[in-house]
Amino acid sequence: MTTGLFISFEGIDGAGKSSHIEGLAQAFRDQGRVVTLTREPGGTPLAEKLRALMLHDAMDPLTEALIAFAARRDHLVQVIEPALARGEVVISDRFTDATFAYQGGGRGFDWETLQILEKIVLTWQNGSQAHAYGLLQPDLILWFDVPAATAAVRLSGVRAPDKFEAQSAEFFEQVNGGYARRAAENPYRFVRIDAAQPVENVRQQVITAIRSRGWL
Repeated sequence: MTTGLFISFEGIDGAGKSSHIEGLAQAFRDQGRVVTLTREPGGTPLAEKLRALMLHDAMDPLTEALIAFAARRDHLVQVIEPALARGEVVISDRFTDATFAYQGGGRGFDWETLQILEKIVLTWQNGSQAHAYGLLQPDLILWFDVPAATAAVRLSGVRAPDKFEAQSAEFFEQVNGGYARRAAENPYRFVRIDAAQPVENVRQQVITAIRSRGWL
């Protein structure tokens, strides 16, 4: 059976990552792979309910983190683990690194507490594809790095903002800092994409990152 592959797209709101997820999925489909597209928070009926609470209801950073990891656990058990066991390519619009970036970087919540929650939630019981530290992590994280001001311009007038999208540029710079810290801690899994470039240049960066690993 073909080995499952797990890729996540990360970046602040307005980074442009969503525009490239379907393109990468189609590239894998063209090679005969089955692709599961999903997102976080969300990906299951339960996780989508938790997403709505997290994006719109007021709560403290610990509550946000707990909701994010609860949704993630259901997502992992119901969608990600089974798809990888079937040998599929799983592409997720955000995963665990978003919690470190938004709650850890943006909210300033304790990094070590997030690491504890991560270890509890991402322990993969199956074990057949256990990753570093016995946790189920993406094989590759494509981090769409873009200045907060650029992202804000892209989001302007697109839709009514949720409570995160309505945050200040300073908040999003702190989120970017959280992503940078996470990337420094996991350099073997992260690839930084210069998302301020034109769309075609960004697409080429994504394809190059995948091809460099022999996946396309």
